[in-house]
Amino acid sequence: MKKLLILSGKGGTGKTTLAGAFVRLGRVGAFADCDVDAPNLHLLYLDLPTPKTSDYYGMGVPEIDTSICNGCGICEAHCRFHAIEVQKGYAYCDSFACEGCGLCEYVCPQHAIKMKPNVAGRTMLFTSTKENVFGMEGEISNSNSNDAIIIMDNPVERSRVVFSSAELKMGSGTSGKLVSEVKKNLNDSADEKETLAIIDGSPGIGCPVIASITGMDMVLIVAEPSISGISDMQRLVDTAAFFGVRIAICVNKADTNPQRTEDVRIFADSHNIPFLACIPYDENVLVATNSGKSIVDLGGLAADAIKTIFSQVKEYVFMER
Repeated sequence: MKKLLILSGKGGTGKTTLAGAFVRLGRVGAFADCDVDAPNLHLLYLDLPTPKTSDYYGMGVPEIDTSICNGCGICEAHCRFHAIEVQKGYAYCDSFACEGCGLCEYVCPQHAIKMKPNVAGRTMLFTSTKENVFGMEGEISNSNSNDAIIIMDNPVERSRVVFSSAELKMGSGTSGKLVSEVKKNLNDSADEKETLAIIDGSPGIGCPVIASITGMDMVLIVAEPSISGISDMQRLVDTAAFFGVRIAICVNKADTNPQRTEDVRIFADSHNIPFLACIPYDENVLVATNSGKSIVDLGGLAADAIKTIFSQVKEYVFMER
């Protein structure tokens, strides 16, 4: 199963819009949302059943036995994160400042501190059938476009749909580890006959993005035609190139700034990166999103461009290197 990751470098460029459209166009039976800080791909698939959820345990947090603690302050002196301080004769830990390193437990002479497991979020695994999620093969429900046809990536119909996602608690760390759990759940649950998995990544170039890129066959970068959008795209290209993954670039809302769009094209050409296509600004995207649907359900200029990009992406992701 080939894995396509969609990234952006910054938030709000439209990567989730593309991810949802690709899943819809290809009747993809394996997809995931790795933006664990703010997952929203599920909003485009409101007909999915209630997911199977599991607690996610991040780094441990100190549990202090006040019947043993004598308030010596050794733990406070050693904590580099200023997460522990002595109050009213006992050590107190601020769980939001704590990084879970466990040094306080190690240095406590009274053995009053024990690291306990900490629920930092939850994983969600949705399972259904393609008929329930996408409708009958060869059609898109509620479509207002005569040419809004399904682009099949394989003539063999695969019935099961698996969608893996997760949500990190506010203030919790280890987002990269949770992303790895999302990917593991997808790999373990996907139908072995599936040939393509679509993964919606998170913005930026931090831990969740690095964890998302690992093991991918291709990264599609959705660029924004703005100064900050181009800068973030360039940093993301450097990050993806470090892992040796195949890269392609497209521009969303390209007609809002033609000069910056051309700058993206020039950058892609100078780095031998495929520049796939430009997606025009289309208010149908807003209408579709507010209705909990994919843009390809409504059709329009943006939908047509996304279909073209999806066809190109399939060629690249299955191409031998």
